[in-house]
Amino acid sequence: MRIRHKLVAENQTSRMTSAGIARSLAAPGLADAALGREDDRMNRDSPATALLVIDAQESFRQRPDEWASTANPDAVGNISRLVDHSREVGDHVVWVTHSEPGSGGVFDPVNGFVRVISDLDPRGDEIAVTKTTVNAFTSTDLEEQLQRLGVGRVIVCGIRTEQCCETTARMASDLGFAVEFVTDATTTSAIEANDRLAAVSGDEIMRRTESILAARGFATVIRTADRVGISA
Repeated sequence: MRIRHKLVAENQTSRMTSAGIARSLAAPGLADAALGREDDRMNRDSPATALLVIDAQESFRQRPDEWASTANPDAVGNISRLVDHSREVGDHVVWVTHSEPGSGGVFDPVNGFVRVISDLDPRGDEIAVTKTTVNAFTSTDLEEQLQRLGVGRVIVCGIRTEQCCETTARMASDLGFAVEFVTDATTTSAIEANDRLAAVSGDEIMRRTESILAARGFATVIRTADRVGISA
């Protein structure tokens, strides 16, 4: 089964797939209808769901000042709730960590922090991949593993909201997966102003990320409570 959709360039113009065209339509109603048809077809062919836990790893807690001011202190607790729920309903759980070999920093595996944070509890029979790119697909075999399991829908959570989580959501959408983005099970840190960049708060980053993903058709934005069925 192949669920990859590609954009093919010809004479500096693009012939889009139906999903790609839907994302470019100015009329939201038309875009929503086209994406709905795409999701329906994929769900019939690939009914399984996978929770992707992105970079919820000790590396971030080794930057104590940044971690103390994280935009969403409830993120790890909400990730844990999503993991428990996924296990209860029989969805697949995927643990993704980020590695930067040779960097000497908190993401260098030799320093021992490229591991899921201790608050969470991966099981030995759950998928675990380590990436060296921002998205979780390009540098791993995650797509192939999900295909073998018949997964057609992925739920994205983790760290950071606009970086590895958003990029993974966009990539998953381009590969043909239906994507749900659980914003309150992600977190990030503020961008400080300098002579070239304006300051952006962590909360602003999170709000802008979910607006872009939803409005441009990359993902359905939800809350933890939408998945677990209880008040968050």
